[in-house]
Amino acid sequence: MSMVIAPRFIGPTGTAPIVYMTATGGTITTDGDFKVHTFTSSGTFTPTIGTPASAGDQVEYLTIAGGGGGGGKSTAGGAGAGGYLTATGFTVTSTGLTVTVGAGGAGGANADGVIGSNSVFSSITSTGGGFGGSDQIPGGPGGSGGGGGGSGGLNVVGGTSTASPDQGEDGGGNNSENASPYPAGGGGGAGAVGNVPSSSTTSGAGGAGLASSINGSAVTRAGGGGGANDYTTGVAGAGGSGGGGIGVVGTTPTGGAGTVNTGSGGGAAAENSGSPTGGAGGSGLVIVRYQFQ
Repeated sequence: MSMVIAPRFIGPTGTAPIVYMTATGGTITTDGDFKVHTFTSSGTFTPTIGTPASAGDQVEYLTIAGGGGGGGKSTAGGAGAGGYLTATGFTVTSTGLTVTVGAGGAGGANADGVIGSNSVFSSITSTGGGFGGSDQIPGGPGGSGGGGGGSGGLNVVGGTSTASPDQGEDGGGNNSENASPYPAGGGGGAGAVGNVPSSSTTSGAGGAGLASSINGSAVTRAGGGGGANDYTTGVAGAGGSGGGGIGVVGTTPTGGAGTVNTGSGGGAAAENSGSPTGGAGGSGLVIVRYQFQ
């Protein structure tokens, strides 16, 4: 005689068995009882909700916009990280949801960098990271603000985190240093402000990113880019944790790029190389997680 396996029930005997959500889109992995959809490029997240919907019609998401591009000039600031938004309890229905993964901004060639592009999941928008300012130019606003460019005697400020709701931190200014090599500020990260120069020869590091365990293990993303330093024996700013690009000294022509799919800001480059170009911002990321069993 064959054995019959009884279904699991969500209520008293006789009610319907649980039918969990399924979905398509992105790269799909499993973490215990959860499915994780990771989008490293734009696409569509399409859920199919079980009956009754109370069995699971909510997801957790992480959206990170593209990081800003670092400045390139004497002396330029690091770029800000892309806006970082995460939450649980986001209700979905059985319809395709737009996913846009924002590109990182280009680094500036003897100019300011370029702001990063927004990332989108359904109605959720993360704002692109602010650009790194070039010589005498404040850092740009964005999800996290870019670092201000160095300039003798001027109080060049860092860019502000202007997105609402809050998505990151401000960039660092140049601290009014009026001695060569006019050090620059670091870009803001998702978890910490960009740093101001610690001395007349040391530029500001990028702000730290934030860690998320949405895909099953803790990963830090969205660090700010480091400020450049025109003085060849000076110290450029390090990139913020989570993928921020390094700033470079005047003998190196190109700032470090933000790590791909972390939304980190690009590092800055300085003038003594002859043709400085800031590092590009890292592209963004969208991750969606839900219970499937």
